[in-house]
Amino acid sequence: MTEIEIGRGKRGRRAYSFDDIAVVPSRRTRDPKEVSIAWQIDAYRFELPFLAAPMDSVVSPQQAIAIGQLGGLGVLNLEGLWTRYEDPRPLLEEIAAIPDEAAATRRLQEVYAEPIKAELIKERIKEVRDSGVVTAAALSPQRTAEFSKAVVDAGVDVFVIRGTTVSAEHVSGAAEPLNLKQFIYELDVPVIVGGCATYTAALHLMRTGAAGVLVGFGGGAAHTTRGVLGIQVPMATAVADVAAARRDYMDESGGRYVHVIADGGVGYSGDIPKAVACGADAVMIGAALARATDAPGQGYHWGMEAVHEELPRGKRVHLGTVGTTEQILAGPSHTPDGTMNLFGALRRAMATTGYTELKEFQRVEVTVNPGR
Repeated sequence: MTEIEIGRGKRGRRAYSFDDIAVVPSRRTRDPKEVSIAWQIDAYRFELPFLAAPMDSVVSPQQAIAIGQLGGLGVLNLEGLWTRYEDPRPLLEEIAAIPDEAAATRRLQEVYAEPIKAELIKERIKEVRDSGVVTAAALSPQRTAEFSKAVVDAGVDVFVIRGTTVSAEHVSGAAEPLNLKQFIYELDVPVIVGGCATYTAALHLMRTGAAGVLVGFGGGAAHTTRGVLGIQVPMATAVADVAAARRDYMDESGGRYVHVIADGGVGYSGDIPKAVACGADAVMIGAALARATDAPGQGYHWGMEAVHEELPRGKRVHLGTVGTTEQILAGPSHTPDGTMNLFGALRRAMATTGYTELKEFQRVEVTVNPGR
């Protein structure tokens, strides 16, 4: 790819966000009823190709169950309020009621200082599992070794290791780093790991044996990583690079397929077909689901980056509400801005461009229209 001269001493590669690209119609169209948007990872099949982000404003145990019943996969945040407090609902209401953003950050830091309790991890996973839906839960790489046994013993179906950025080779002189390859090899459940945003990082994560990789770095609605650390990778380019790593890893491994999941920058329905067009098999959704009237955040949205005790790289943002979780995912919609019926829109986008399967749709033509 052509590099751009930033100055005489530095060159950079042009990268694109989902806002910079668009999907191109083809010579044929389909009936939306003939389109399948189903997705399968390991032994688990889902009618909707998405994971709900493990964020306290998005997924509670009750929401994980509801999302599973609607055809998606809700991922519990095992470092959130639900594993620190017996009943965090009063705290969720308090966080939503704080008028000042700076005060909200300080209060988030205070309430998340409560220790994580292994017995609550088991209780929350059991609650979701007992409902009969596929159970998924997430830990950061820093907490995975400490709590993974409690997670697996509780009967989780899909284990997510999620951080702002995750590498297969974390170097630390202070503590023994998590050996992802050994850890995944010893588990009996599929593991999804990320985020990553480059070809090389993704290839190394795929070699650990992960069933899926999360693509994204600092691109979520509640992130301030770009402003705080100066680091961000536009999502269209990141997904396409990781999809290329997946293709090369298939050749290297003799055909092993690793799922690519776009995690970040997917705030509206039109972002989902663009993510698939760039090579994603599914998307991880946070802000779009935080707009649900039944979401735990009550119209507010924040992630674990916002509660860091030394350097928060996220904030509580007010998104408001537009409808129920079911309406946001499957309609009907009463808004024209892409905040509702996300997967009805994906189905129609695929039908409009003549595709009936997600993997076929990854081959659709796209155009670049930067500066919009």
